[in-house]
Formats: sequence, C-alpha cells, structure tokens
Amino acid sequence: MKIKSINFDKIIDRKNTDSVKYDGLQSYFGVADVKPLWVADMDFAIPTCVQKALKQKLKQQIFGYEIPSNSTFEAIINWQKRNDLSLQKEDILICSGVVPSLKVAVEAFSDIGDEIIVFPPVYFPFFSVIKESNRELIESNLVLKEGKYEIDFEDFNSKITPKTKILLICSPHNPVGRVWSKEELTKLDEICKKHNILVVSDEIHSDLVFSKFTSFASINKASLILNAPSKTFNVAGFNTSYAFSFDEVILEKFKQKAKQNHITSLNSISNALLQSCYSHDAQVWLSELLKYLQSNIKFTEKYFAKNYPEIKVIKSEATYLLWLNFKDIKLKHKKIKEILLNRAKVALNDGVSFGSNGKYFFRLNVALPKKELKLALKNILKSFHKLQN
Repeated sequence: MKIKSINFDKIIDRKNTDSVKYDGLQSYFGVADVKPLWVADMDFAIPTCVQKALKQKLKQQIFGYEIPSNSTFEAIINWQKRNDLSLQKEDILICSGVVPSLKVAVEAFSDIGDEIIVFPPVYFPFFSVIKESNRELIESNLVLKEGKYEIDFEDFNSKITPKTKILLICSPHNPVGRVWSKEELTKLDEICKKHNILVVSDEIHSDLVFSKFTSFASINKASLILNAPSKTFNVAGFNTSYAFSFDEVILEKFKQKAKQNHITSLNSISNALLQSCYSHDAQVWLSELLKYLQSNIKFTEKYFAKNYPEIKVIKSEATYLLWLNFKDIKLKHKKIKEILLNRAKVALNDGVSFGSNGKYFFRLNVALPKKELKLALKNILKSFHKLQN
C-alpha cells in the first residue's frame, strides 16, 4: 500500500513558528541567515493519519489531565513486535521525554559519586544528565576503523571499577549512525553482567534503520529501554515517550523515581499521538520516509566523494543524521566551523559537543527536501573550494 499524499519534496516554511531549529539560530549560532541542518527534527510534514488524529482530538474542546489508555499501551505493544519483543502493559511506563528519563534512570540506579559509562562521540545530553546528577562521567571512546565506528571492548573493560553502576548506550547510535549488531550487544551484556552494571538503552532512533535492529531488551531482560515516536514521526514537540523493562524490580524502581521527578504526566495529546503514530497507516508513511532518507544519504555520500573527497561521510546504518569527517582538509576545527557558518551559510552541529573525539567532525541533518539539500551541499563545496583557488 502506498499513500499518494506523501510528498517529501514539499518545502514548508518553518520560520516564525517558534522552531528551535529555525528561530533559535540567532541565539545558538549568533546568525539567522543560514540554512539550519542541525536540530534532530525533520523538515517534513507529519503523517496524514497523525494530523487527522490530532484534529479529531481538538474537537474534544476540554483538555484536562489524562491517564494512559489501554489502547495506547496496545499500540506500543504491537509496535514493539517489530523488534521481536512481547511486551505486556505492566512492562511499560509512559513518560514525558527520553532525556528526562535518562536523568531519572541515572538517579534511580546509582548514588552520588558512582560512575556511569558512555561511548563518545554520543548525544550530548548523555554527558549533562550524569554531571548534573553529581555522578562520575566515564568515557570509553568509540574507535573509527576503515570508515566505521566500533566499540573498544578492551578500553570499556579497563574503565570499569567497583563504582561503575550504569552503561548508557545510544542504540542506534547518534551521531555516528551505527546499528549495533546482536554480537556486539551480546558482548557488552556479558561484560556488564560480570560487573553487575545496568544497561540503559536509548532506542529513540530504532525505527529509522537501514539494517537489522536488535533491541537490548532482547539480549537482557534486566535492562531499561527508553523510546518514543518523536524522531520517527517528527513529533518531538509533544514530549511524549515511554520506558519499558521485562524486569519488574527495575521498572518499579524507575517508576518511583520518575514519579518523584514528575515526568509521568501525559499531555492532552499523548494518547492520540501514540496511537496514531503506531498505526498501520503511519507504518506505511515510515516505509516511504526511509526510502527518501536513504536517497538523501546516498546523494550526500556520492556528492562529496565525487566533488570533494576530503570531506568524508561516515557510512550511516540509521537515522537522518550524518557524521562528517573534515580531518583531511587540514584546517583547524574552529576555522572549519567558521567556513561552514559564515561562508557556506549552513548551521551544523559541532562535533566537539558530542565528545572530545568529535574534533574535526560535524553532524549534518539530511531530513529535508532534496532540492534544499542539494543547495546546501553546493554551498559547502563552493566555500571550501575557494580556499584552494
């Protein structure tokens, strides 16, 4: 089935809509006249079925407090069957965001001064939720081998001490686009079990994959999984997420801390949102989206390979976020950043924000109409070519 109304080439004006991505440019980058290719949301309209569900919800007229409905739990349960998981209602907790849930997990399963391990370069809130909770941040850097990032298991093992309580993983990994294999996750699990380390897996990008995805919950039932429809269906602004675990004790401990931090209240749209996002029609939309994203990714890879091979695109297995390697340009990181912003007129995420090993890297969001993407890439190419002429 193909929904005829899907048009990812349509250009939607998002300026003056209070968008962080567009209207936040001045406060974040100091300029407003650049193409925003940074924040992890898409420049595509949300699925028609989701739009209809939200419009129908607005007819309700009164928007008081809501509780999660049975239909919402059923939608999540059915959706996670895609990942070969058999959830029950009792395994799930509805929350108000993956990042708040990360912080709650850190505080629920560790004490002040305990160590939490992460794999940089990684989504930057992983750092802040640890530091803000007065825990010790331990970094085990991913290693780049032949254009692909891998976990350095030897380094990871060496960083573990009796104070290490949690491993926070990003799966699929943001920003490097890795989909961790079952073998890699199993090896991680063996090490964590040996040292009694809880794995908390952020799987918010798990629908946006181009290879087989394995949830950590299928590797170890005594883990905590965080997810949401946010990235998949471009609905991050609704602050609706969920956590689940097959381990009753783990979920209950998380639930109690979540309640203490007041992140278990739904907004008035959450039920309708989750049900419509995790519907058959939305799944059809997602299938078309993945094709479009793959086309944009392949175009970007070929464009740089043909026209400016000094800029290397790390092979992506997931997400619409590409990790660009500028090391071969032989310029200082600060200079590269200045050229991108002031000459190419594009705003990319600075790789250093994802960890110290993000130096000379920048994250590019390709979830936009191809016409707009081509123009942005052309501007990048022209700006760096001028340096050599």
